[in-house]
Amino acid sequence: MKKYIFILLFLLPFVAHAQPFVDDFFEPEIFKAKIVEVVHEEDKSLEGGLSIVQQNLLLEGIEGAWNNKEFNINTINDIEAINSYQFEVGDKVIVSYDIDFDGNNSFYIIDSVRHGALLYIFLLFIIAVLLVGRWKGLRSLLSLLFSFLIIFYFIIPNIFNGSNPVWIALLGGLFISPFIIYFTEGWNNKSHASLISIYISLLITGLLSWFFIKFSSLSGVSEELMFLVGNSSVVDFKGLLLAGIIIGSLGVLDDLVISQVSVVKEIIGLDNSLSKKEIYTKAKRVGVSHLGSMTNTLFLAYAGVSLPLLLLFYIQQPPLMTIGEVLNSELIATEIIRTLVGSIGLVLAMPISTILAIKFFKK
Repeated sequence: MKKYIFILLFLLPFVAHAQPFVDDFFEPEIFKAKIVEVVHEEDKSLEGGLSIVQQNLLLEGIEGAWNNKEFNINTINDIEAINSYQFEVGDKVIVSYDIDFDGNNSFYIIDSVRHGALLYIFLLFIIAVLLVGRWKGLRSLLSLLFSFLIIFYFIIPNIFNGSNPVWIALLGGLFISPFIIYFTEGWNNKSHASLISIYISLLITGLLSWFFIKFSSLSGVSEELMFLVGNSSVVDFKGLLLAGIIIGSLGVLDDLVISQVSVVKEIIGLDNSLSKKEIYTKAKRVGVSHLGSMTNTLFLAYAGVSLPLLLLFYIQQPPLMTIGEVLNSELIATEIIRTLVGSIGLVLAMPISTILAIKFFKK
């Protein structure tokens, strides 16, 4: 009986053209190519009602040394990859070129080229933000760019080089939050109250994350992190997990805190004769509604990312046969702690930001 191989790469290497074998180590080449012709195509049925399409393809390189050069990739064989894709003439793909042990050229498709789709959706996002937000939308986009630069040019390089992930994440947050708030909202009491509230809430979230990561004996090891072993100085997996929670919480805290401070400001602006208790009660009603939607957003976001895994647990694949075993697994326990800690931080941020805003605006 044929064994179905579950692999991430959806096409396997196929020997194409012959050339003399090179004794020295050969570094694989990665380049873009386009499908020139679908030479042959076969549909194959798998167990469970699944089916796959295998194709023999003629491709042409479109960059570098392989520009305008044609080569074949044949995937019709007895090895069945359930993640195989069906290509059409004109599709652009990323190809890896290597030399096998017999000295033959070996080509295989790594992935489809998606740069065009990503560019279009990014441009659509920019247009939507500018049309709705106008000048403030432009400032929001610049703030987003600043956050991107801090993460990719400060946080990631320092963590990769062996710095403490938690301290680096906190420092990154200390840079990101003031810039976002003061650049988008201006230098005023609203920004001051928002920033102080975010820092207090972020500190509480970080302490809760540290405690429950240690209390639940989470290792922080994931499939992605295993690729870092031997490639960087990163060894503090728990620290990486905690840093990820801190950075993830920062975004939702910004949203809720600024909204809550704005609510307090508007209430006081409408009726400055209200007592602090009355202002807090009115602002709390709005905050509770916002809080419920934000907490639900956190849960749905993590559930959406983990949906394939949740389906696997639903059909009770060994060794996770019971709901207790599912909840006890590190992968699910990590997401539960991540979600609940972030939600607790949001819950506490609402009264903290409300009280601070009242102190700043109630004269």
